[in-house]
Amino acid sequence: MWKEKLNEIERIYSKYNKKINDGCLDEVMQEFQDEVFENFNYNLPEDYLQFLKCVNGIEFNGFSIYGVDNYITEDDKNENTGYIDSNEIWYENQWQKKYMFLGDSSISWFCYDIENETYVELDKPSAEKAGEYKVFYELLDKVLLDALPSESKKKFLK
Repeated sequence: MWKEKLNEIERIYSKYNKKINDGCLDEVMQEFQDEVFENFNYNLPEDYLQFLKCVNGIEFNGFSIYGVDNYITEDDKNENTGYIDSNEIWYENQWQKKYMFLGDSSISWFCYDIENETYVELDKPSAEKAGEYKVFYELLDKVLLDALPSESKKKFLK
């Protein structure tokens, strides 16, 4: 269902002459993975990487799924928050290093729990789990639904 929600966001973007980011090429993805490993000493989950090959991050209605940092893609037109830059900020607190931060909103972080190998939504003020998902696409589906305006959500909540 996440692709249908992405299509709905694309439809909304088109009203403002905007479009969703293109996906990343394999050589960019390899450089990104190498840079992530060099900075954080871990490999990113495969399903998140597959998403970045389709869409290099998305920011919509206060919700963000991080993409490949622009200094790697060398793409000034790409509008996204970079994964590496964001995780460097979140990792200033030691307890947060148990997560890979994949995105955020004003009230939530969207993460991969490295120890438990699950995807989680964390409440920002308390850092308590607000949801847990087995695969990235389940988390993504929830994030995109939450980001959609009320009139667009109706078609997905039937």
